[in-house]
Amino acid sequence: MGLFSKKEKPSASAVSSPQTRQAGQSSFFDDYKSMYSFHGDISLYKTLRESVPIIDAGIRKLARLIGSFEVRCDDSFAQREIRDFLQNVVVDGSSRGINSFVYAYFEQLLTYGTAVAEILPSKGSPRDMSLYRADLRDIVLMRDKNDSSKTLVCVSRGSEPVPVKHQELILLSVLNPEAGSLNGNSILKGLPFISSVLMKIYNTIGLNFERVGNVRYAVTYRPKEGSADKLYAKERAMQIASEWSAAMQSGSEIKDFIAVGDVDIKVIGADNQILDSEVPVRQMLEQIVAKLGLPPFMLGLNWSTTERMAAQQTDILTSELEFYRKLLTPVIGRIISTFMRFNGLKGGFEILWDEISMQDEVELSKARLNNAKALEVERRLGAAPDSQKEVSD
Repeated sequence: MGLFSKKEKPSASAVSSPQTRQAGQSSFFDDYKSMYSFHGDISLYKTLRESVPIIDAGIRKLARLIGSFEVRCDDSFAQREIRDFLQNVVVDGSSRGINSFVYAYFEQLLTYGTAVAEILPSKGSPRDMSLYRADLRDIVLMRDKNDSSKTLVCVSRGSEPVPVKHQELILLSVLNPEAGSLNGNSILKGLPFISSVLMKIYNTIGLNFERVGNVRYAVTYRPKEGSADKLYAKERAMQIASEWSAAMQSGSEIKDFIAVGDVDIKVIGADNQILDSEVPVRQMLEQIVAKLGLPPFMLGLNWSTTERMAAQQTDILTSELEFYRKLLTPVIGRIISTFMRFNGLKGGFEILWDEISMQDEVELSKARLNNAKALEVERRLGAAPDSQKEVSD
């Protein structure tokens, strides 16, 4: 006897559509309501990385810190084939190796919150399978009408997106998606406003140095009261201006300026004080660093006297990298399983990432030495009663 009676057995339609959607809203499977286009944020985040170098440097460092991995397979022959494939796989037609793909794919995931790639089988040999990262400007995500748990990767062709024919060859990852949303959230989300303020400060600094740093002069001629100088004030002012211009354009040649009468020369802007930008710039950079999750000194910001990570910073950064690895492991596993299926390889496999080591090697060696000394002391204390017993006997 089953768990459900015939009357209580849930129907397929009741399972395939979400029950937590508010009544009266548009259809859950509406093609245009449920799809997500990347076109709006791609230009914004790309410009953000180009405008603020510290953001670009932080994303690249995170991609390098993710580390490498190795694959262990139950069958020795399959493991050799997989290792050779991962070392020589062609990525985007211009580079080789699975690490090149993982780094580029991970950068795309961090920057745009979504990464899409494709496995390209070879027409000649299954061993020559390659990988291709898709341009997100050509991609649209839609929900499968028949199965709401699946996301269809579609290509923008005209006014209507067309689902990719072989969805099993598509690699898709999203970062921190919101509830009910198909797309992920970029690690740079929330930084456009901060970056705009930072760029305004930098632009103002440039304008101030252009105005004040490039010295300009105000030459004032004052004719004496009750003299004939006022009659020829215009001619003398033009003559002074001509001589001053010639003196300033002499280049490396030193040329004196000689004038008759009451002539006053001042530097324009010399009395103005340039605003201190250190505090506001640091406040903006602190927000960016907090978003990237990297210690400041890794980005070239010397805010403290000691340029080393504390134990708490190490634990936080390690947990962040482990979280990112969990997002990348299914993608790597799908690439390997597809390669094994196309080449008729059998057996299970395991992806083993390299150990993350952020601690100072000197401190680690001291810790190992202290542990060894503690074990030696415990061994001696444990052996002492036995030796005394032997002496008494």
